[in-house]
Amino acid sequence: MQRLLVLNGPNLDLLGQREPGIYGHATLEQLESGWIAWGQDQGVEITCAQSNHEGDLIEFIHHARGVQQGLIFNPGGYTHTSVALRDALLAVQPLPFIEVHLSQPAAREAFRHRSLMSDIALGTISGLGPIGYTLALQAMLKHLEAEAP
Repeated sequence: MQRLLVLNGPNLDLLGQREPGIYGHATLEQLESGWIAWGQDQGVEITCAQSNHEGDLIEFIHHARGVQQGLIFNPGGYTHTSVALRDALLAVQPLPFIEVHLSQPAAREAFRHRSLMSDIALGTISGLGPIGYTLALQAMLKHLEAEAP
C-alpha cells in the first residue's frame, strides 16, 4: 500500500476563518477528512499533519523518509523564506514531493513570487483552492506508478 503525507505549514490551521475570500470556507480538518477518504478509495494511506513551527515541519519531513512514498507539501509563508525546510526536503531525497498552494502566490504581493521549494519539487500546483491537493495526490500516484520497477 502506498503511503503519502500531506503536510501543511503555518496558519493553515486557521482555514475556514482566515481570509475566506482567498482560502475558502472549509476548515483544515474538513479538507483532511476528504483527502483521507479519497486515499481509502484509491487504496492509499494518507497521513495529514500541520504545524506553525518550522522545526516541527522539518521533523515531519525527516520522519517521512523510509515511511512515506511521497509528500504533498504546502509550506505556507515559509515557501518564501525557509532555507531550512528546503534543506530538509533535499536531505530526504529521493522522497518526491509536490508543492501546493491554495492561492496563487504569483498574483499576490511581490515577496510571495519566489519559492525556495519549487525548483526541487516534482511539481507545483497553486491557485486552484483545495482541489489542488487532490490533483497533487493524483499526480503523485501517477509518478509513483511510473517509477515502480
